[in-house]
Amino acid sequence: MAPQPPGMSDVELVILQETEPAALAALDEDALLDLHTRVRRARNKHVGQYRRGAGARVGEARARGAAYSRGQRSRDKAEVFEVALARVSTALAKAARRSAAELRAARLAAARSDGTGPAGAARAADSPAPATPATKRAATKSPARKKQEASSLAEGKRRQARRDARR
Repeated sequence: MAPQPPGMSDVELVILQETEPAALAALDEDALLDLHTRVRRARNKHVGQYRRGAGARVGEARARGAAYSRGQRSRDKAEVFEVALARVSTALAKAARRSAAELRAARLAAARSDGTGPAGAARAADSPAPATPATKRAATKSPARKKQEASSLAEGKRRQARRDARR
């Protein structure tokens, strides 16, 4: 486990223990997302505490450098949670890539078994033609296409009206 600054609460220690590599390996993608959210909130909390405290001390000390040394505990906690967040983010990315690969493999397997795709096309070429003819799907017009055609018709009619007016 990474070194923690003194004064970590029990809740913070539990969160940090959940970010250890052995604990992360046991979690699925949804649990990793939940842990990622909790670690990010803890990190944001300590960053916010440090920034608010340092901002208030700058006015008292009249210098940022002089105010810097007093916020060490909050800075240390924020850094510990930043490292933990990086570990969780890496594990989450690996889990997401793994689940995406599984979904892709499942889709490809389903496509191959349906007779679609490259493998299905090769099998379809070897098999006889289907008994029922394929029906052609009726073309549907989108609202944008209808508007374009109506606009074109209207333009043609305006052009013709101008020609007729000249005669």
